[in-house]
Amino acid sequence: MPLYLVATPIGNLSDISERAKAVLSSAHVLAAEDTRSARRLLSALNIPLEGRDLLAYGDHNEKGMAPHLAEKLKKGLDVAVLSEGGTPLVSDPGYRLVQEAIAAGVAVVPVPGPCAAVAALSASGLPVHAFLFRGFLPKKPGARRRILEALKDREETLIFYESPQRIGKVLPELAEIFGADRPACIARELTKIHETFHRGTLGALAQTFTLANAPKGECTVLIQGASSREDDDEPDELES
Repeated sequence: MPLYLVATPIGNLSDISERAKAVLSSAHVLAAEDTRSARRLLSALNIPLEGRDLLAYGDHNEKGMAPHLAEKLKKGLDVAVLSEGGTPLVSDPGYRLVQEAIAAGVAVVPVPGPCAAVAALSASGLPVHAFLFRGFLPKKPGARRRILEALKDREETLIFYESPQRIGKVLPELAEIFGADRPACIARELTKIHETFHRGTLGALAQTFTLANAPKGECTVLIQGASSREDDDEPDELES
């Protein structure tokens, strides 16, 4: 009766693992952030539901669904959580259910795979040995500014998710708070046909992505840390 956290493709279907396919084929219950995208994924992978439950489990109903799914786990049913794309719980639902499962003594089993934050970081050209993932920033300008002010002096590479509709509004704020000359990268449409990495300074990126020139596809924004240097690319060796 494990609780499986199944990472699913963020774009390229070939990124699905054999282990993920096996779990999606056998789990008694599939708890999906978006049941429509889950059905499309199962169809593309030729995985039949065969009478198994496919339940909606998202931000809108997580509070009520987590105990319901925990009861299924206690009854000996396997439950697999899958996001609309990527790794569950990483800026996606799942935390409440994981807590319920742990409290009930149920095994929580990660099935690793795609994650937009890690994929973007690896190809960004920014330091990778230390990073801070903050997910989506608040929509309200005041709350967003408070968070950014608290992060501007952090030394780690910073990673945010942002919608294409808001990136033109957020980038000028980032350039103002972090400095227009701070190196950054915007990764779009990761693993898809039009995957693109835009590298430069925050000031230059803010001029490229304006409200009138909004990009297509979800954006992953990466910002170099406050005191990162070229020779910081490798962690210090441990003393023997």
